[in-house]
Amino acid sequence: MTAWVFLPVSLPVSTITALWVVYAVAVRNHHVCPVDNWTYNDSCDDELVQGPPKTCCTLEDIPLVSKCGTFPPESCLFSLICSVGSFMVMLVGLLRYAQVKERHHRSLLNTAALVTGWICAAGLMVVGNFQVDNAKILHYVGAGVGFPSSLFFICFQTVLTYRLAKTSLDYQIGRCRASLTISAFITLVLSGVFFVQESARLQHAAAICEWVFTIVILVFYGTFAVEFGSITESTFLEMLKPQTKRTCKGDSSRVNPNQEAVVMI
Repeated sequence: MTAWVFLPVSLPVSTITALWVVYAVAVRNHHVCPVDNWTYNDSCDDELVQGPPKTCCTLEDIPLVSKCGTFPPESCLFSLICSVGSFMVMLVGLLRYAQVKERHHRSLLNTAALVTGWICAAGLMVVGNFQVDNAKILHYVGAGVGFPSSLFFICFQTVLTYRLAKTSLDYQIGRCRASLTISAFITLVLSGVFFVQESARLQHAAAICEWVFTIVILVFYGTFAVEFGSITESTFLEMLKPQTKRTCKGDSSRVNPNQEAVVMI
């Protein structure tokens, strides 16, 4: 086992913990309402700035993941989480690419997984540093890029897991990732459908689906700890190797007539 096994484990553990801290601070500062609140009003009177959770909520208080990190001081931690998390996502994606390349030399699917993983990291960076209330267009662009690309990434990685599977443990990991992928797909679709509705309850449901989707994606990254225990120096060297073209077996047996003549001489 190598120390790289801690990278995919630390990504979900640190990020999920920090996101819930952001949520708790946002609730305490009355910037969002708690997730167990399902009652929303058209308007509310001014309340305390801090203290117990809000008792009167409007559509502006729905606890979406990014909404929790809109106002300071929680916005500072949210930006830090997204910046560090995006770097870790890129690093995990690159190491996974090298590992798959080491075992299955040429794979377009592996390259597609790397690209979508890095696109996801870029979208996460934009979401974290451009808050929805301050730069709505850029924020929605980042979310619109980051969420689907993260879903594509885990889909590609699930397929690659089954392609490389040799032991019963590999197939168990594949089934686990397939379950997480299906859960992520369902929650992302429901989140998008509920988010565009006018009903406050459906928009609140969209926020819950968004939280579940985020946690599922992060847990999926954590499953790479099983494979990252076998990372060696050759894995890093594999990233530096150029792509080699495969040649047909028949071509290797052919002899150039000129070369044959030289040999006879």
